[in-house]
Amino acid sequence: MPMASLSRWTMSYFAAALAFLLAAEALAVAGIGYPAAGLGEPATLVLVHLVAVGWLSLAMAGALLQFVPVLVSRPLAFPQLALPVLAALAAGLILLSTGFATLAGWIDAPLDLLPLGGAALLSGLTLLGLMLAVTLLNARPIALFARFVLVGLACLAATAMSGAAFTTLLSGRGGWLGHVALLPDGLPFHALLGLGGWLGLIAFGVTYRLFVMFMMAPEPPARGVRPVLLLASLGLGLAFAGLAAPFAGIEPGATWIVAALIMLVLASLLYGRGILALYSARRRKALEINMLASIPAFAALALGLALLPVAVVAHAGDGSIAALVFLVVFGWLGGLTLAQLVKIVSFMTWLETYAPRLGRGPAPRVGDLVAMPRTGWWFLLYYAGVAFGTAALAMEATGGFRSSMAIGLAGTIGIAAELVHIRRLSQIKAADRPPAHERPRLFAARAEERRPDHVHTGTIAHPRA
Repeated sequence: MPMASLSRWTMSYFAAALAFLLAAEALAVAGIGYPAAGLGEPATLVLVHLVAVGWLSLAMAGALLQFVPVLVSRPLAFPQLALPVLAALAAGLILLSTGFATLAGWIDAPLDLLPLGGAALLSGLTLLGLMLAVTLLNARPIALFARFVLVGLACLAATAMSGAAFTTLLSGRGGWLGHVALLPDGLPFHALLGLGGWLGLIAFGVTYRLFVMFMMAPEPPARGVRPVLLLASLGLGLAFAGLAAPFAGIEPGATWIVAALIMLVLASLLYGRGILALYSARRRKALEINMLASIPAFAALALGLALLPVAVVAHAGDGSIAALVFLVVFGWLGGLTLAQLVKIVSFMTWLETYAPRLGRGPAPRVGDLVAMPRTGWWFLLYYAGVAFGTAALAMEATGGFRSSMAIGLAGTIGIAAELVHIRRLSQIKAADRPPAHERPRLFAARAEERRPDHVHTGTIAHPRA
């Protein structure tokens, strides 16, 4: 498998992402945010951004810093920016959440925290986009996978800039926008670009490549992948047009949202067909936990995206739309991310720990680092919380939703604990573990000092799964 080197700070991104997810789930259990508060109220916005920025975006960023160089066989551009980007994103999110808390009346602080947080997030995301875009563009010709990521990065730029503009409006410093009314009509398009483009489309492209590796399946034919990118790009282009429409004096309505959603649904149908084809053609017949735990995530994607346009057209209530968005965000994006974190963390831990020792003694399989079936039970608990939570939101049952989130929180804590066990090599017999000074650190990979002598830039020994 091609690899430039291990990403030193990817584990730190994952740790921060999980911390923000646990914080969001704990707040939901405490009754903060929807359905106890309105969808547009500051309390709900705190939860939304803890999940979208703190959890999903940081996890996606950490994974891309590791796998974009791997999959294009090029070193990561500007690797020294990885830690400053993480710091900027974490600080920006904390400032933004504090600003929302001020709007909610929880604390007495200046509303200028909102644009300060937006500026920090915009700066961090800009540097992240620079690192990834330059890495991808250095690999010519630009592969189809790279185009998914590049379109997703363009959506990230639009999402970050619009979000920064929203923070100035909410803080009362949006006079520079004149009579352009970005709020509240721009929020659905902001969300579509963030969830559907930056997170969703890149998840499509990354899983195409990673699932080929994880399941030992043949590469999907380009003729089946290109329509996915085309349809998704059309839908995201409509979302961008809806976001920019107020600058032209146009008021985008629900029709624009539905049209964008339909394009994304069609892209998802083709994507799902491609993933099923990979599953059918796989040479590794026994699925590992990361693939088994991804099955409910794909079911959530299919159900959520199939019903969401219908709910918008039918002018369904807030509860129905919130339930479907929750299903897509926590069921698909959240579930898929947690499932793949188990594989990515175990894979990187194996590379860091045992790749340098190849030829000097027995080495475990990657799967030996994961505690099974215990990890599977934690995923069952997490998805049970998502299922019950979706039903509770649809019924606008506040108490039921809090109880469901408590179930999901317990599952998340269990999965996070298993990731720590993987890094600690807890499943490996003491005699087979390396000396203490050579074991992996919890939050940072021993990247350069642990690169094995026989590994050159662009190649690395392929572990047994």
